[in-house]
Amino acid sequence: MANLLVIRHGQASFGAENYDQLSPLGQRQADLTGTFLRQVGTHLSTAYSGDLWRQVETGQRVLEGLESPPELIVDPRFNEVQTDEQIEMMMPRLTEQNADFAKLVAMMDKDTKSLQKIIETVFNYWVSPECDSTGIQSWSDYSNGVISAFEGAMASAESGTNTAIFTSGGTIATIVGHVLKLTSDRVYEFYEPVLNCSITRIIFNSRKCSLSTFNDVGHLHLVGAQLSERLVTYR
Repeated sequence: MANLLVIRHGQASFGAENYDQLSPLGQRQADLTGTFLRQVGTHLSTAYSGDLWRQVETGQRVLEGLESPPELIVDPRFNEVQTDEQIEMMMPRLTEQNADFAKLVAMMDKDTKSLQKIIETVFNYWVSPECDSTGIQSWSDYSNGVISAFEGAMASAESGTNTAIFTSGGTIATIVGHVLKLTSDRVYEFYEPVLNCSITRIIFNSRKCSLSTFNDVGHLHLVGAQLSERLVTYR
């Protein structure tokens, strides 16, 4: 069997002019994740990331903490779901069709919970057969790209080795949904709760793959408790 560690990026710079970079806390989360993997004796034979900077920087910082790390392979198929684009294109239609959704839109600038519900509604519409919005990447194109990159990483791995993928919450949920053979309407359940620098472990061989752990941040909880720091974040 081989192991594949799917690691979410550290905290990005929410509210800053450039969101797509790690915050100081996000950099610390990535550094501590690399230290943890080294301390437990994890050797990576291969490492991938999407081409978003928060993914690349997380990968680089984690790899810097390891002994004899591999070069980071950048593959844009591991990029995040384009949430802003989906909201821009689909929110007007959903507002017209659904009075409850329209109420959420009216509150989105004042209530972060309303914004999260908007993201959930838009995502679930995007993955549904009813979605016919043009001008944006389709769920089929996105998920097929993620799955092909994921399966390619597994096919390239040798037995007994560890591979890492540094990516984002929507991509992690898509991979987990594929491994668990879920329908698309179940994917969001694994998207919303994904924590920064969490580790999702998949074990596999040439015949099968299984989800071993999901969204594990035990390493950040432990160090945070030891140092009295808040290291666990959603965004």
